[in-house]
Amino acid sequence: MNILRFITAGSVDDGKSTLIGRLLYDSKSILADQLEQLEKSSAKKNDNGEIDLALLTDGLRAEREQGITIDVAYRYFSTPARKFIIADAPGHVQYTRNMITGASNAELIIILIDARQGVVEQTRRHSIIASLLKIPHVVVAINKMDLVDFSQDVFNNIIIDYSKVATQLGLNDVKFFPISALQGDNIVDRSEHMAWYDGPSLLQFLEEVPVENDTNLKDQRFQVQYVIRPQTDDLHDYRGYAGKVQSGIFKKGDRITVLPAGISTTVTAIEIGGKEVKEAFAPQSVVFQLKDDVDISRGDAFVNAAEAPELKSELDVILCWLDDKPLQTGNKYYLQHNARTIRTIVRTLEHKIDVNTLQPLEITSPVTLNEIVKAKLKTAAPVVYDSYDLLPANGSAILVDETSNSTVAAVLFR
Repeated sequence: MNILRFITAGSVDDGKSTLIGRLLYDSKSILADQLEQLEKSSAKKNDNGEIDLALLTDGLRAEREQGITIDVAYRYFSTPARKFIIADAPGHVQYTRNMITGASNAELIIILIDARQGVVEQTRRHSIIASLLKIPHVVVAINKMDLVDFSQDVFNNIIIDYSKVATQLGLNDVKFFPISALQGDNIVDRSEHMAWYDGPSLLQFLEEVPVENDTNLKDQRFQVQYVIRPQTDDLHDYRGYAGKVQSGIFKKGDRITVLPAGISTTVTAIEIGGKEVKEAFAPQSVVFQLKDDVDISRGDAFVNAAEAPELKSELDVILCWLDDKPLQTGNKYYLQHNARTIRTIVRTLEHKIDVNTLQPLEITSPVTLNEIVKAKLKTAAPVVYDSYDLLPANGSAILVDETSNSTVAAVLFR
């Protein structure tokens, strides 16, 4: 059974948490004790006997008191067709950084639009983040159709407006659904109120959307997370390199290059779950054994020399700034690139990026929380990376504050 990772995004009160609650509730993915607690919490909140499905994801006390989502809430459920991992992202502008975090591993994004409001600024902002992060599949769920009398004209007008945004941002695979998360229309089952809509329900689409082809199986990329040296009597000479295949297919006997050292060697064995296999592919977690006794440590990369990634210390990047303190040139950070940590300095800030148009803006004020900027970084050692546009699995990183160890920026390599 394959897995689909998706995130919901939209403005405050567009119904993101209610939509996820409806998916969990109608697909019968709620345990009996959860349902009992949900009924009790709903009864305290209102006296009309209705279950407040948003409470299934709004788990923080502050969120429940304010009636909004602050943190990214993760939920898991499955149907006979597929397993799902859902991230419910915040809607407020000041929590855009949380949305970026939740979207970083998503294969699909559901952008909710209030049928009464249409395309708004947050719709554009979340769409731009989807574009920057190269999320392969975009679902536009036009919610609260019950509040506009299930009007086909309203639905079609929003499709026209959003299609302009999608074209501008280069979003290719975009699907539109008219729904009512509160009443369950077109969520799990087709709605009886919208006979004019002849597409699948939202859950049916999520079960069937192909994500296997989104994985790059061409370019060999593997980064060492752990070097295994048992040094027991039985395994005295054993040396394995554990990690996750980021992309491509590795086979026993492959000639590979170890970066950044640039040393060539041969794969002599591949293990998955303690059993030897002939090949491994993304995104499997594996252990490699190599022919030569090479000095390899955490963060080193195995690649095919003919399809080698970039190896540079001067980096052109896009930074999504996540810290309350402004970004300034000359600031020093740790660059966390998968398993490798390297000291880095912000060399220059070239321009900001308008979150509504993706056009460059001259920097006339400090780069602050949630702003996006094109910059140059200088690292203490060469970084093995790919352009995010070509290979997202090896094209992203984070900046970490040296003092507080807090994440201050999401990094996309150009």
